[in-house]
Amino acid sequence: MNPADVAQTAMAAPAGDLSLIGLFLQASIFVKIIMVGLILASVWVWAIIIDKTILFQRMKRQMDRFEATFWSGQSLEELYRSLSSRPNHAMAAIFVAAMREWKRSYEGGARSFAGLTQRLDKVMDVTIAREVERLENRLLVLATVGSAGPFIGLLGTVIGIMTSFQSIAASKNTSLAVVAPGIAEALFATAIGLFAAIPATIFYNKFISQVNRQALRLEGFADEFSAILSRQIDERG
Repeated sequence: MNPADVAQTAMAAPAGDLSLIGLFLQASIFVKIIMVGLILASVWVWAIIIDKTILFQRMKRQMDRFEATFWSGQSLEELYRSLSSRPNHAMAAIFVAAMREWKRSYEGGARSFAGLTQRLDKVMDVTIAREVERLENRLLVLATVGSAGPFIGLLGTVIGIMTSFQSIAASKNTSLAVVAPGIAEALFATAIGLFAAIPATIFYNKFISQVNRQALRLEGFADEFSAILSRQIDERG
């Protein structure tokens, strides 16, 4: 944008128009693009935060119910039949995968069960890795916005300040009425970047911690279930 045009725009704008909408409208086109991009990133971040919060809460409730049922003494065959068609959470998926491999080996008439324990462990490990990957889905977006958001906002601030100084030089006027709107709109870009980055960083760390806790819980269940199946293998062997 031509510095003279910027100066005319700044002088024509109402003095003291420092509202959020006013700051946005007074910004240069490049700064506006940065602001809009950061606002869209913030909306995306909050959509992911809400989705993941609901997901982790629902998953915890489902796993609590499953463990209560699993340790209630109900037959593993009955539990498998009720879940085999559609396991609806990670722990059920581990159980179904292990039981499917177990039944495939026994119903297939295998002559030796020496490698069954290793196969069961491998099946459960693969299922855990797949479920952890599903939990981590889109968390990279939070990490990216959290790390890059402030710098993108700072870029808008630098450009805004440069434009403001150009308008000062073109108008040969250093009064606060000319300087303040340009500086304010420049800082507004950084504020939007921080508004997007701060919750992204906080919830990224929170969700990563929850993923790690869920992974440990799944691994603990897999070890316990593997021990149960291993005892049955020894008894049948």
